[in-house]
Amino acid sequence: MVSAPGGWPPDPVYRPVLAGRRGEWEALTHLDDTAAALLAPIVDVPADEPGPVEALRRLPATLLPAVDVSALPDTPEHDPVRWGVPLMPVIGLAESDRRLGAHGAAARAGAGRAVVRLRIGPDRVGPDAATAAAERVWRSTGLVPEQCDLLLDAGDVCCLADVRLAEPRVRRAAQWARRHAWRTVTVAAGGMPPALSRLPVDEPVRLDRYDWLLWQRLADLRLGYADYGVGCAVRDADAPGDRLPTLRWADDGAWWIYRWCRRGGRGDERLADLCRTLVAAPHWPAAGSGFSWGDHEVLRRARRGAGAGSPANWIAWSTSHHLAHVLAALVRPDREQRGGSWRPGQDAPEWGRAGRPQRGGEARRAG
Repeated sequence: MVSAPGGWPPDPVYRPVLAGRRGEWEALTHLDDTAAALLAPIVDVPADEPGPVEALRRLPATLLPAVDVSALPDTPEHDPVRWGVPLMPVIGLAESDRRLGAHGAAARAGAGRAVVRLRIGPDRVGPDAATAAAERVWRSTGLVPEQCDLLLDAGDVCCLADVRLAEPRVRRAAQWARRHAWRTVTVAAGGMPPALSRLPVDEPVRLDRYDWLLWQRLADLRLGYADYGVGCAVRDADAPGDRLPTLRWADDGAWWIYRWCRRGGRGDERLADLCRTLVAAPHWPAAGSGFSWGDHEVLRRARRGAGAGSPANWIAWSTSHHLAHVLAALVRPDREQRGGSWRPGQDAPEWGRAGRPQRGGEARRAG
């Protein structure tokens, strides 16, 4: 194989790995042309959702998504090439020969490119076995490495222990990846805990973005950045757990979680109170409602200009703000976004996987 000369150049494109549900699709439809040109979303199509053809057709023309259908049955009717919309297929190393051929057809019908997804946990194999699996992908799809974006998916990183476990695995995978001429190489991780229902209500709760911390600790590898948006990397955990108005608001190195039951039973009053609290918070963006479509919708509710919405709406607004926030961080000067001394917040307790404070209330420090 041809080696990549000198590694990969910095890639400003952000690759959020999003659940293919209504809230995430809605956030993508409201991207402006500038943001859409910088974004390369990877959408996981859930097994219980209908085909995403109509959602794909509503996306901005400048947005080229990658679609992962591995949760769908391995049958011709679920092949993305049949959908007639531009996209990139997401290819796993263990796909069947039939599906690999279909993915190759989808890539040629679209941009002539694909995303190869290496799940660092489940797909942990030695470098020779990984090379054999990648060569099978290229052979069966008819693609070459230069047409493939490699996604090193570290999965769930919800605490410092997860980060410490994932970092050497990503480094080993990146070392293997340098044997081949991938078009780009990106690391993905998800830092949102799988359950928020145990968090306090009626007050903002700070959760550290450990996916962002992992990427910063890997800064010397010059990998692209991907996360799971405001969702959990464990997709089954994204099923709605409660109906309380909830927003997941990205800030530098953290999310602020707002779960509101104040003011009795009326949802519109609770959400209006939540949104007024968020708009008055220090982490409300200086650009206000102009920062993203999601910020605009929150401000409307703070002014009682609209109804309470639904869980899908709350995910849509949170995702819209999150995409805008991450894009803004990624286009900052290099010295500001990589390799800094960011640590989990010292003034807030660290919350574990189930949304509970760690024993003793002591926040662990990044080493």
